[in-house]
Amino acid sequence: MLDGLVTGAELDTRLERVRQAMREAELDALIVADPANIFYLSGYNAWSFYTPQILFVPLTGTPILAMREMDALGAHRTAIRYADDVLGYPERLVHRPDTHPMVWVAQVLRERGYATPGRVGFEGDAHFFAVRSYLALRDGAPEWTLVESRELVNWVRLVKSDFEIGEMRRAGRVASEAMRCAVELIEDGRPLNELAAGVMAAQARGVPEDEGGESVDGDYPAIVPMFLYGDGADTPHLTWTAERFVRGEAMSIELAGAHHRYHAPLARTVSLGAPSRDLDRLAGATVEGLNAALAELKPGNTPADVTAAWDAVLARYDLEKKSRLGYSIGIGFPPDWGERTVSIRADDTTVLQENMTFHVIAGMWMTGYGFEVSESVRVAPGGADVLTDAPRTLIIKETP
Repeated sequence: MLDGLVTGAELDTRLERVRQAMREAELDALIVADPANIFYLSGYNAWSFYTPQILFVPLTGTPILAMREMDALGAHRTAIRYADDVLGYPERLVHRPDTHPMVWVAQVLRERGYATPGRVGFEGDAHFFAVRSYLALRDGAPEWTLVESRELVNWVRLVKSDFEIGEMRRAGRVASEAMRCAVELIEDGRPLNELAAGVMAAQARGVPEDEGGESVDGDYPAIVPMFLYGDGADTPHLTWTAERFVRGEAMSIELAGAHHRYHAPLARTVSLGAPSRDLDRLAGATVEGLNAALAELKPGNTPADVTAAWDAVLARYDLEKKSRLGYSIGIGFPPDWGERTVSIRADDTTVLQENMTFHVIAGMWMTGYGFEVSESVRVAPGGADVLTDAPRTLIIKETP
């Protein structure tokens, strides 16, 4: 195990918290398919999630990892728990139209005595839990009453341990360095794909050893860097082309620092030369609104309270944001770094607790231009504890 990774004791605490949530949901077992949740409970970390894999969590007894045989043989390289008895389904079952790996997994679970009547939860919204996986498990264990778990493990992950907050801070340092590199690389005539290459190199490189003697290695992010450039600045989630940056244009950059699978996203907008009057006005209002929202991100408040502070500022500028202002973050695997639980919006009344972590993204997409500024934050008694570090303003880069 690499230094700095999660301990077995922390994983055991996480399992007990999940099992308590299972008891409250009256579940006898849980099928975990989200790679972020598998990592959260076992430490297992590999790019194997594109083929069917699960962690079967009974209410009592030892959870069971099941995955492709070639991956199962090396599961002990990263998994801190449950790698000694991992199930590896045969290679002949991969990409077959007439059968499915979960047919084999269901049979082995039956042989081990788990195909008994009971309520078994499944992650119906997990990106890598395919319909065929569900059908194979349903048909292979008809004794089960399969129940949508409604992101049970994700909700357990919502409040971070002190260990996790440390990992998030390190991810924030990687994000801050990647953004610094992005701003530095923006210049007249540079192709956007070259900018992307520089950002991704910074994300992988991480942060060298600092005065305190700590270096932070970078991990691959769940989402590639996103560049909203020129007229396309009004459209979120664009990536890049070979188009060249030109003076007088602006670009919003959204990226993340990742460390040991923990993510800290960060967005900023850069203008190469003087910005337009509209962009400058939009930036001022957006930053003011973000500052107001961050001040309300403290225990006892709700996402609705945070949103109200943001909306009050925007109303003074006759502006409106229809999309949510943020969402919970933590562990991330492709294709997303969000936890799919709490959203910062007017109808979310979840009571905020200390050590919840959010990506608060003030993205304002107008017509033909836009402005983004965001922070990764920890909920703290005095308001948001910001995990990232970049100028919270429209960044104006002067041209020669």
